[in-house]
Amino acid sequence: MVAPGTRHPVRQGFAFGISFAVGILLFTAAAMSVLQGISAVAGDRLFAVGIEYSYRLDLTTWGWIHIVVGALLGLTALGLMMGATWARMTAICLAALSMVLNFLSLPYNPWWAVLIIALNAVVIWAASTWNPQGY
Repeated sequence: MVAPGTRHPVRQGFAFGISFAVGILLFTAAAMSVLQGISAVAGDRLFAVGIEYSYRLDLTTWGWIHIVVGALLGLTALGLMMGATWARMTAICLAALSMVLNFLSLPYNPWWAVLIIALNAVVIWAASTWNPQGY
């Protein structure tokens, strides 16, 4: 029996597990974003340049944007895995930013961008539904 006013150890273990899983998902999205950025900066022929869009940027610029956002996602993922309180909201905001950036880079690599958008949607869902109190 757990004394009133104390946290239940099973619930706290479950909350930690959810937090760690969200961190792993976010770290995966970060790694994919950095790899996408490196591929774009290196001038890889993986990216197809099609129709001109009004928000078109140079492929190298897109690459550096993805590298920076990926690095920020990775740092936030480490914060989530260590249980930092700031990391949950930061993870949600950066995952949303990553979704927007991948939407804007759809013309260059549509399947990859859709995959990253879906992964970030799962990260946002998991980070926003996790209750640190374990209730």
